Amino acid sequence: MHRWTKKILLFNPNTTRAMTDRMVAVAAKVADQATELIPLTASHGVTYIANHADLARASEVVLETLPLHQAGIDATVIAAFGDPGLIAARGRFKRPVVGMAEAAMLTACMLGKRFSIISFTPAYVAMFGDLVALYRLDGRFAGVRVPDVGFSSVVNVQDELEDVLVALALKAVQDDGADVIIPGGAPLAGLSTRIAGRVPVPIVDPISAAVCQAETLVRLRGSDRRGEVA
Repeated sequence: MHRWTKKILLFNPNTTRAMTDRMVAVAAKVADQATELIPLTASHGVTYIANHADLARASEVVLETLPLHQAGIDATVIAAFGDPGLIAARGRFKRPVVGMAEAAMLTACMLGKRFSIISFTPAYVAMFGDLVALYRLDGRFAGVRVPDVGFSSVVNVQDELEDVLVALALKAVQDDGADVIIPGGAPLAGLSTRIAGRVPVPIVDPISAAVCQAETLVRLRGSDRRGEVA
């Protein structure tokens, strides 16, 4: 069977390059050998999405930036857990556009009955709840758990709060009835592998889920990119 190289644009709509690098490194471990991940970090906007205002700004950046980088691309992953600009981008491009949050949630629904999201700041509780409602997954949602302690660096937050995040995951399983856990937020990319042995249910890494879903959509679409436009 002929296997063409699948080119997947991984666009981080935040300006923090270290987050992009981490997500690419995590995604590369699960991507097919015939997949080329093309990283792109926003040239302007916010350093990371911390609230609804940042999410709106990141959505603008997505819609400003993606049209400039579609040539030769088979699929795009919007590499931010708020899925900024996802619905609008899908309406604009013919090729698949995948969001980290939606991919993680839908994957979680195939692994269990109820998923919970753990993250690192209270500001995300309402934001992630809104996403669950947008995707109409309320009936499969066990809630968001976040710590009551702060952190010094968003880039290193999973190192600082690893034990706290494990405790939140265990609470979600024991008290909320979650049978799948999603670490929510680009800075938590790769956390699932680190804590898998400490949590008794599947943990879905969002960037891994998004890239795998993008690969699947490209295969199902059967595109060899010839004669296509974005």
